[in-house]
Amino acid sequence: MPNRKNIILIGFMGVGKGSVARELAKNSDYIAIDTDDLIESMENKKIKKVFKDEGEEYFRGLEKNLSLWLEKNVTNTLISTGGGFYKVENLKKIGTIVLLDSPFKDILKRIKKHTNAKSKLAKRPLLKDLEKAEELYEQRRPEYLALADVVIDVTDKSELECAKELLKKVKKYV
Repeated sequence: MPNRKNIILIGFMGVGKGSVARELAKNSDYIAIDTDDLIESMENKKIKKVFKDEGEEYFRGLEKNLSLWLEKNVTNTLISTGGGFYKVENLKKIGTIVLLDSPFKDILKRIKKHTNAKSKLAKRPLLKDLEKAEELYEQRRPEYLALADVVIDVTDKSELECAKELLKKVKKYV
């Protein structure tokens, strides 16, 4: 399995994958891309609207197609992913998988203290029902842990602290 020198950030929605990716891009030679942003560009609509208009199964198909494209065409890139992107079958072929991990309550705190908290919550359709969202978190977390080459606990850390820790831990993989 070729290592394409990509770093793939996985983790639950709102854990800070995009923020850490942007911080890491500022402090390294990596460029950062986001799978949700790429899908929004491909579909010319927001993820929330894709879910509403087409449904989750259609969205997961878009993620699968994107993962195949990433595997064939992208190298030396930091890839932040949507919360469910980890389920694509070829994830390990795309690069080194880094889990940004934090307890569910701390993820919610992180989102709520953000300057754009209202829009951050609104753009995440799966966070409308917090009880269901926590169940989803509990289901996904062991799956994230099983896939991850590296785990970074982001609880109470700045994006810069997380980025520095990530760079140290992935050196042996990329």
